[in-house]
Amino acid sequence: MSKRLLAALAALIAAVLLAAGCGEKKQTLKPGTATSFGLMLDFFPNADHAGIYAAKQAGYFNQAGLDLKIRTPNDPSLPIKEVAAGRVDLAISYEPELLRARDQGLHVVAVGALVQKPLTSIISLDKPAITRASQLAGKKVGTAGIDYQSAYLKTILERAHVNPESVQEKNVGFNLVSSLASHKVDAILGGYWNYEGVQLALAKRHPHVLKLDQVGVPTYNELVLVANADGLEQNGPRIRRFIGALARGVSYLQRDQAKALEGLLKTNPDLDPRLQQESVKVTMPDFVAPAGKPYGWQDPTEWNAFAGWMHQTGILKNTSATGAFTNEFLPGQGL
Repeated sequence: MSKRLLAALAALIAAVLLAAGCGEKKQTLKPGTATSFGLMLDFFPNADHAGIYAAKQAGYFNQAGLDLKIRTPNDPSLPIKEVAAGRVDLAISYEPELLRARDQGLHVVAVGALVQKPLTSIISLDKPAITRASQLAGKKVGTAGIDYQSAYLKTILERAHVNPESVQEKNVGFNLVSSLASHKVDAILGGYWNYEGVQLALAKRHPHVLKLDQVGVPTYNELVLVANADGLEQNGPRIRRFIGALARGVSYLQRDQAKALEGLLKTNPDLDPRLQQESVKVTMPDFVAPAGKPYGWQDPTEWNAFAGWMHQTGILKNTSATGAFTNEFLPGQGL
């Protein structure tokens, strides 16, 4: 038997094993017949996407029969719109954005969690050092001007028994870090503890971080994989294979972070390697599903609690997350 034929058979066996390992329904994959699969990120490529680039570098998507095309948006609100319009197969977005989009009538659904816990946080520097929520009284807090960030702040202040009128919220857009570093605000709400927080620490600015789910905001999945709800029947098998390959990428990242991170860094040479390395290191526990659950797990109780909170704050008309997410396409699920 020729080496070429042996290689072809090996590729076929790998594809079949991957399909079985990620809970794929009966489907035949042929060597060299990868179909195009479009993914739009939520923001510029960074450590939060390391598992995706690790899987791509290792060839896991190709083994799953997918020719992954990664797109970067010029506006964080664009990914959900693109997937709703059917212009990409999956998009990465945020749980509150997904819930709001559905509330406004878009037929989108979360099919997996990329990051299990909130990354959004309150960050301050040494002067003044805000180490507990009650110290926000009399302070100026910079946000990106997003309504649910204002709701986060109000909830945090109420729990800490701080009069909201004593706190000035300032819309600084996406200039969160620069506004904090230049002391235009005393703290920011909107930066990620695993990215902006790490960036400030590496710059020896001594950041102090308050994670949202530790100061009164119901926990949620910061980053989720969003699909077109109307296209699940047709696109479901490919989505299942994508998530299975991504799960392998995250496992690769766990086993050998330095090697697996090369996929992100080589594709995006402008990124600061040290920042990405440190960010992946601290985020790794939140890339992984809770014990006993498959990769990408979305907890129904947490989703409903967060949707209920968004309804109570007036952001959503709907009171629950029914239909907003599905775990059907996760490894081993929905068979």
